[in-house]
Amino acid sequence: MMEMTIKQFEEKRGNLNPLKFALWISLASISMLFAGFMSAYMVRQAAGNWFEFTLPWHFTASTMIIVISSVIAHITLEQFKRGNEGAYKIFLILTFVLGLAFVILQYLGWQAMMQAGIDFKANPSGAFVYVISGVHVAHVLAGLAAWCVALVHGFGLPFKPTKKRIGRLELTAQYWHYVDLLWVVLFLFLTYYR
Repeated sequence: MMEMTIKQFEEKRGNLNPLKFALWISLASISMLFAGFMSAYMVRQAAGNWFEFTLPWHFTASTMIIVISSVIAHITLEQFKRGNEGAYKIFLILTFVLGLAFVILQYLGWQAMMQAGIDFKANPSGAFVYVISGVHVAHVLAGLAAWCVALVHGFGLPFKPTKKRIGRLELTAQYWHYVDLLWVVLFLFLTYYR
């Protein structure tokens, strides 16, 4: 049996980047997870004994922050591709800091809910908010870990926008855009589906 060379394999599979494919498969499974949470939320709400409450302002602020961070992440990638080292590094740091701010605001929102008497045991409506937002924060933390790697590369390696480094940064930015969009959907769902 003849072995296929790497070049022959790449020609056969076309332009499909295996890392990008793996990322999109992962995002599809994450989407299914949150679709399940949202379905369970709707079913449980219809069963009755549902406490209506307004989300603390921290969730609105964190939504604005994460949307801005997505825009900044896009600018970061574009500056890297254009070879603008200074701007790239500034926007890279800003993306990471805004991601941290999102996590902190989510935590403060949970604290405000606790202080208002909305905990895991009081009513399932509060428990769903904690679980949905908490699992989302876990995915944001995974994105922040990827941005940490980008920071190490950005400040630890010589500035050189190679195809490989652009590809890694694109994957990080795509994941970040996904968790940002996912939060906007979840926030609108938790705010208006009551």
